[in-house]
Amino acid sequence: MKILICGKGGCGKSTLTALMAQTMSKEGYNVLVVDNDESNFGLHRQLGLELPEDLLNYFGGKKDLVERMKASFSTGEEVKFFDKRWEIADIPEEYVSKTDNISLMSVGKIHDFGEGCACPMGVLSKHLLKNIDVGSNDIVLVDTEAGIEHFGRGVEEGCDALLMVIDPSYESICLSDKISSLAESAGKDLYYVLNRVEGKTKTVLCEKVPEDRILATLPVIVSVFKAGLLGEKFQVDVPEVSEICTFLKKIDST
Repeated sequence: MKILICGKGGCGKSTLTALMAQTMSKEGYNVLVVDNDESNFGLHRQLGLELPEDLLNYFGGKKDLVERMKASFSTGEEVKFFDKRWEIADIPEEYVSKTDNISLMSVGKIHDFGEGCACPMGVLSKHLLKNIDVGSNDIVLVDTEAGIEHFGRGVEEGCDALLMVIDPSYESICLSDKISSLAESAGKDLYYVLNRVEGKTKTVLCEKVPEDRILATLPVIVSVFKAGLLGEKFQVDVPEVSEICTFLKKIDST
């Protein structure tokens, strides 16, 4: 499967992505984590990996892609990246960091002042996810940027299901309504993971989103918070994350 993880900034998308990757890896899956957040420079540390080179550079870099995008607008023809289908093993090794059976790739990051917007990263992400093939023992986890820009770029088109992380905030509740509408328009199943939720906040959030779409509620996990703060690899098994992965495997087999 290809699973896209979305939500507002700071809700815990990268944390959930890393925990899911480690859980699926321990269960014997080949996991590809696609870092699709141009502003996040910490996901690789949660996985105990080095940040790989931007995949954008494999296709000529950002400036070249911007020129190709301009040309496509004038001709009406879509930018083409791939001349053949890729499997996870086909990703050029200099653009992947690996540990055990987890592979991490970064679509692109903002590195310099004034370099321009992240539009090329969104275009490449869309084409990458549509082009990559996954086997029965593979799973792709896509960690997105905050908000809904990726919907505007059509990144979801190449994914099988969407997970939205909701934290206890009014902004998350409002965003869940919009993402639900966008997911329906995209024809994608959307599920929710409530993060850092305990006591009365759990009751409130469960009343605000469809309860039959909530896969798990995660409490505050001190060891995860501390590792994230220090930029260290996660070293914890979270039962709720295992339940999420079990559910995803079930819908993948149907």
